[in-house]
Amino acid sequence: MARVKYRDADVDLMARMMRAEAEGEGKQGMLYVGNVIVNRAVADCLDFGDVRSIEDVIFQVQGNNYSFEAVQKGNLFYQRARSTEKRLAKQNLDHWREHPAKFALWYFNPYAPCPPTWYGQPFTGQFKNHCFYEPAAGTCASVYNG
Repeated sequence: MARVKYRDADVDLMARMMRAEAEGEGKQGMLYVGNVIVNRAVADCLDFGDVRSIEDVIFQVQGNNYSFEAVQKGNLFYQRARSTEKRLAKQNLDHWREHPAKFALWYFNPYAPCPPTWYGQPFTGQFKNHCFYEPAAGTCASVYNG
């Protein structure tokens, strides 16, 4: 059973975002980004209480900006999805979860060592240039489902 309900268009959209955000970090890095996207669709808490679909997650606006910088600035995001990234996106949507992004709702590239917290959320690990953060204990039980 899929972790979140999705359509073919969602696979394509997610594949484009995974590539735009993490192509330089290879397949594993793209899977971690995909994990965060699915986690946000599953989470019913914090900044993600009103996003239920992949499209909602990708185009979510917070503080007058898109949550994913690639929506505004990403040339790769607006290119056609490739079959490799589509397979990775489908893998995320269907079942894939792995540390450090297993329960992560946020990631970023600090261009420096990863801080122990990010906006009060605990650091769970790093993969290449991305630091991953999951919700503080007791703040988002729904992210641990599915």
